[in-house]
Amino acid sequence: MTTPNGPVDDPLPEAMTLVRGAAEAGHQLKILGGLGVRVLCPDFPPRMRAGQDMDLACLGKTRRQVASYLESAGCQPDKRFNNLNGDRQMYFMAPSGRPIDVMVDRLSMCHTLDLRPSFGSDSPTLDPADLLLSKLQIFELNAKDAHDIVHLLSGVRIGPDASRPFIDGDRFGSVLSGDWGWWRTVTGSLNKLPGLLSEQPGLVPPSPRFDPLTQAKQLLEVAETVPKNLKWKTRARVGDRVRWYELPEEVDH
Repeated sequence: MTTPNGPVDDPLPEAMTLVRGAAEAGHQLKILGGLGVRVLCPDFPPRMRAGQDMDLACLGKTRRQVASYLESAGCQPDKRFNNLNGDRQMYFMAPSGRPIDVMVDRLSMCHTLDLRPSFGSDSPTLDPADLLLSKLQIFELNAKDAHDIVHLLSGVRIGPDASRPFIDGDRFGSVLSGDWGWWRTVTGSLNKLPGLLSEQPGLVPPSPRFDPLTQAKQLLEVAETVPKNLKWKTRARVGDRVRWYELPEEVDH
């Protein structure tokens, strides 16, 4: 069954409605995760699953206003969780019954990504470089993360694109240049792509705008050549002898 906006089990129309409503109210919400990839790559077949939640982000300085807006839009807050964790994450139930996770300022998984630079534009999603980094930072890639990485590299250009959003190499490099752990995980994820695509060629969407492996090589070149700071070089000497990533746990709501 479909509606004028798409399948009834598709969370993207509801997410876009909430983001646009927030903008009209003077607040910024950004779409993360697979839904963000779909916004940036609208021509590719979507990745959907039953009960899919919505991952959003806001700035810490506006989190109270964003929470009030979401409640006014019919979203039910988990008040206990939000009172305990609202400085970094908030949880709501959308009018449709879908869960909403709202990340505040940062996304902490295997590494911590500062999301605040993404709020300099009026795009409904994170900056494409940040959206890609949010996937590449995962040490143990699963099928959905690999899907999203390949779609981004197949649909979004690395470097300036006058007509569309693009992956900013400077932003990408700036995250890796100051933290060896970030660099190690991201380059490791990029280096896994040839093997993944050899085993699962269906990860590449039909009629890709770009060759994902060529774009991955470009990003590896950025990672290798970006100037590294002293902290990076010091940690690099230790290398893999000490674990450089976290293994995130599911948060109970």
